Amino acid sequence: MKAGLIIFGLMTMLVGGVCALFVPLMWFSAKVPQPGGGSQDLRMLAPALVMYSVLAVVLVTLGIGSMMARRWARALLLIFSWTWLVIGSIGMVFMLFMGPQFTRNMNEAMAQGGSQPPPPAATSVILVITAIFGGVIFIILPAAWIFFYQNRNVKATCEAQDPVVRWTDRCPLPVLAVSLWFGFAAPASIASLIFLPAAVPFFGAILVGPTAMAVYLAFTALWVYGAWAFYKLDRRGWWVILACVCAFAVSGFVTYKRHDVSELYVLMGYPKERIALMQKMSMFKGQAMAWLSFGGVIPIIGYMVYLRRFFWRTDSPAV
Repeated sequence: MKAGLIIFGLMTMLVGGVCALFVPLMWFSAKVPQPGGGSQDLRMLAPALVMYSVLAVVLVTLGIGSMMARRWARALLLIFSWTWLVIGSIGMVFMLFMGPQFTRNMNEAMAQGGSQPPPPAATSVILVITAIFGGVIFIILPAAWIFFYQNRNVKATCEAQDPVVRWTDRCPLPVLAVSLWFGFAAPASIASLIFLPAAVPFFGAILVGPTAMAVYLAFTALWVYGAWAFYKLDRRGWWVILACVCAFAVSGFVTYKRHDVSELYVLMGYPKERIALMQKMSMFKGQAMAWLSFGGVIPIIGYMVYLRRFFWRTDSPAV
């Protein structure tokens, strides 16, 4: 299995290299004129640039850890792969449902801007190729990573090569995953305040300015505490994270029942051209976002209920 750890480690580093390439590509794309006129505001791309930069560093580090058969690398790569698969699957569903409508809207914007949109046959081919490519990237690849790193022989090899108990071994992997998700959500929310104006939906209103910033910081503090307590298998962490998730669901539902999501993007400084394109998408119309905010947390709540057993029986071994 050591050879497999080296091969998958190299492939992980390759994925990290691809993430690193996205940084200059997105930077230069900000200079390209957009359909309907204008160009992208670099501030809108800044969070994605930071995300891809961090991903590149993390994946290269994990790839090296896999090649060295480190048990922490195996654990973190399993968490990363499951996250990659879940988010990718959700993205694929949205792409299959919203792709044709998004393409039509883009073609209309190109026509209005004086550009010639591609013929319908070419558009269909592009959609099919995109779906196949997305299936490989977001479903097949993470499934392969999961299949390999979840193998018992791989786990045994890492434990033999790295006999020291690591921080990733001190709680079950499903619990560690949630702790890391919320732990990384905290700096991500603060980073968004650096690049974009503060605006947050809050129980029927859209808060802006210092008030919105205070709400962001309050939730960030709760996420940090919840993530740490979750990792320690402290039941208070379970309750804090569950309460945050439910609060976000109710807040989003009530707010988007009263306000269109485009109002939020206007306050965050998004370009008018992009907002106009989003307003043509069905998921951004009417009260669709309200139900998405509410329904989107149901699987998360279900997962939290599943994890509850680890907090009421703290002798559970790591997966």
